Amino acid sequence: MSEGSGEADAAFCAALVRSADFDRYAATLFVDPPARRSLLALYAFNTEIVRIREQVSQPLPGEIRLQWWTDTLAGSGHGGVEGNPVAAELLRAVQRHSLPVAALSQLIDAHLFDLYNDPMPTVTALEAYAADTDGTLLALAARIVDQGSEAIDHLARHAGMALGITRAIARLPYDASRRQLFLPLELIERHGSNEADAYAGKETPALRQALNDLIGVALRHLDAAQQLLAEAPPAARRAFLPLALARRDLGVMAQADTDLFAPFDRSRLTTLWTLWKASRTKAFR
Repeated sequence: MSEGSGEADAAFCAALVRSADFDRYAATLFVDPPARRSLLALYAFNTEIVRIREQVSQPLPGEIRLQWWTDTLAGSGHGGVEGNPVAAELLRAVQRHSLPVAALSQLIDAHLFDLYNDPMPTVTALEAYAADTDGTLLALAARIVDQGSEAIDHLARHAGMALGITRAIARLPYDASRRQLFLPLELIERHGSNEADAYAGKETPALRQALNDLIGVALRHLDAAQQLLAEAPPAARRAFLPLALARRDLGVMAQADTDLFAPFDRSRLTTLWTLWKASRTKAFR
């Protein structure tokens, strides 16, 4: 593959992440350029996996697309990846940083849940989902910017659970509109509500209590992650910059006058400002 082709693939990944996942794109602006290309390849791959749910009307075509990625990572895919810039860039990053294919496959498997309309059953299940998706991404990102370790993986799990739960709350109006529920069913039933109330798209006192509990779970994981972050190698800390966005968002979500069934919006300027401030603190340096 020519260098020019590689540069085109890298540019494609950057544009994809910038348009579809601005939070992670913005976070890469604060890491050293040599690592940035591989991070964007990883996040472009994640974008491709996440948006499969929006591109299919039935689970089976989605499962086939997920299986294509699994086969590609295993080296058993049919044909080359030259026509897929994200796959080409991802395989380059895997080779350059010795990224574990098993972790990437775990992320793919976790997103099988997205293809079905079964509600998230419990808080524990949501934590596991967030750890296998956002947590896996963070652990891989840390390998790219520095190196991996069991301690970093432990940090990534808590950080991933904080980010994943925060995102589940932020996306609640959108997910409810398509009758998909990441708000744990066990939790809302404990507060006297039900799945139909969540799909109705209106905040009730019972649903607000359940959401407050979930915000509390996310904050506990965020606090644990930030304690572990202080013990992480300085070079690896930049991979966890999105935690600053989670801290900011959870603070807004916890306010009593925030309607969590209204679209949750954060401007790109606010995103960049939050990340820039965090990048200058000791926690991420």
